[in-house]
Amino acid sequence: MDEQTAAAKKTILRTIPYGLYVLGVNHGGEDSAACINWVTQTSFDPPLVVMGVKKDSGAYALLKQGGKFALSFLESGQKDLAFAFFKPTSVEGNTINGAEFERGEHSNAPVITATPAFIEGNYVGEVEIGDHSCVVGQVTNAVLKRGYEILTLKECGVNYGG
Repeated sequence: MDEQTAAAKKTILRTIPYGLYVLGVNHGGEDSAACINWVTQTSFDPPLVVMGVKKDSGAYALLKQGGKFALSFLESGQKDLAFAFFKPTSVEGNTINGAEFERGEHSNAPVITATPAFIEGNYVGEVEIGDHSCVVGQVTNAVLKRGYEILTLKECGVNYGG
């Protein structure tokens, strides 16, 4: 790919709107949580989502082992909360990376208490091409605490893609 084409690709792919989410997983009493931004719904029946998850992350490893997840949806204004999950997981009591959490009823995974909504699901497959795996999860539970606008990468002033 020549330089002009590479620059155009980067610019174009960065115009895709990306929400921010915290992927929580638990397996064998170990918790992990990571901020992710590549999420989309791919099926109504059954309800499926696809998540881009870094293959070298602790969250990915635990998800593959345990097969269940919770996805906390961050709302506009929760930039600091998002950035807390761009680093390795640290659990102290009922906080994870400094944020209070509860356990998902179906997944036992950490759910960030301050977020307006979350889903839980089961790992059902993936496409492992590239540095992120396209993980497919079937939604098993959904909780809406309040209405919200999703926090976006654009609001955070961050580009992740291209």
